[in-house]
Amino acid sequence: MNQDAFALLPAFVAVVEAGSFSGAARQLGGSKSALSKKVNQLEQLLGCQLLYRTTRSLSLTEAGERYFETVRHAVRLAGEGEDAIGALQAAPRGLLRVTVPMVYGRRYVVPLIPDFLARYPEVQLQFEMSDEQRDLIAEGFDVGLRIGALEDSSLIARRLAPCHSTLCAAPAYLARAGVPETPSDLERHNCLFYSLFRGGTRWRLLGPEGEVGVTPKGNFEVNNSDAIHSALLAGLGIGNMPDFIVGEDLAAGRLVPVLHAYRLPEHGIWCLYPRRRHLPAKVAAWLAFLDERLGQP
Repeated sequence: MNQDAFALLPAFVAVVEAGSFSGAARQLGGSKSALSKKVNQLEQLLGCQLLYRTTRSLSLTEAGERYFETVRHAVRLAGEGEDAIGALQAAPRGLLRVTVPMVYGRRYVVPLIPDFLARYPEVQLQFEMSDEQRDLIAEGFDVGLRIGALEDSSLIARRLAPCHSTLCAAPAYLARAGVPETPSDLERHNCLFYSLFRGGTRWRLLGPEGEVGVTPKGNFEVNNSDAIHSALLAGLGIGNMPDFIVGEDLAAGRLVPVLHAYRLPEHGIWCLYPRRRHLPAKVAAWLAFLDERLGQP
């Protein structure tokens, strides 16, 4: 293979896997214009067009599809070679891309970043905070934190800590609407629903008669748990909330649990990362640091 073309392969593969020049630029830590220039240079060296480009979309030509299916393996093997060397290095270094859930990340992970970077000053940490489930491999993330049940995938999962949740409401709401005594009573209450809840649209309750499913109904649904938290404190309704968000409010009486005879299933807080033959030192350092600071049995 032409040596100049080989040097341009990571840019081409990253653009295809990310589905855009902007996504690949975030993954590689470069600019869209620099990536576009590299792909243009590769096409000129090969003497054929690899990508169809419009202002809104990106797709492979027939030649591009054949080329990508072959060279992406070479790029992966080259990356594994770099990982093998990095695993032997004493000091973790380089770009570390991490995605974390919004509220858990803001409350528990972000405060730890100064300590991590002081310990590993040669690591450049790039954070994305989002409750959306991101594709770690396609978007080039090294590690992702997720809360809840995991889907089957090729990713490696490490359990960081348990995640307990509580059905709760403000005393003012319960004084106005009444206290539910059974799961079926929830159907007559204003239930605040987190739209990205990975358990689905039903709440699962574990009680004396076993598992009971309840479909919450209410006038407020949102994709951010901080917003649910604020609405609960304002007395809008009943919510299904992780204790790491409402624990202090429950202890202070600003929120109170309901349906004491029932509990919500325990979930896990997980670290996920792509399967690799050699785990890069920067990834190993981040996983060990999180386990040290946030890990629980």
